[in-house]
Amino acid sequence: MAVEKSEFAYGTGRRKNAVARVRLIPGTGKITVNGQDVDAYFRRPTLVQIVRAPLELTESAAKYDVLASAKGGGLAGQAGAVRHGIARALLLVSDELRKPLKLAGYLTRDPRMKERRKYGLKKARRAPQFSKR
Repeated sequence: MAVEKSEFAYGTGRRKNAVARVRLIPGTGKITVNGQDVDAYFRRPTLVQIVRAPLELTESAAKYDVLASAKGGGLAGQAGAVRHGIARALLLVSDELRKPLKLAGYLTRDPRMKERRKYGLKKARRAPQFSKR
């Protein structure tokens, strides 16, 4: 299923508690997250590198503009979610990109989330302090 020139490709990315909605639009390679430039939003070069990774792997960094809105989790989780969303959107552009993206691990969702609190406990696994007397 290839996307037409005037349309955009859409992908939802998730990591831990972060969710990102990503749109790929034919353009010059500008990446915008929550209305800010990717460098201004993520600040750390490693997080920016994580976001750009699927575009650089598929050699399509200069072909598409990325519009992403990320919420939940922290900055690292949001960067991973945006990367996952970009990878999923690239699949809509071309099916041949599945193999390199899959081998790099960009299509796999990171499932680690904070464990829920159980009743009778102070945290997820922390029991109340035991007192014999």
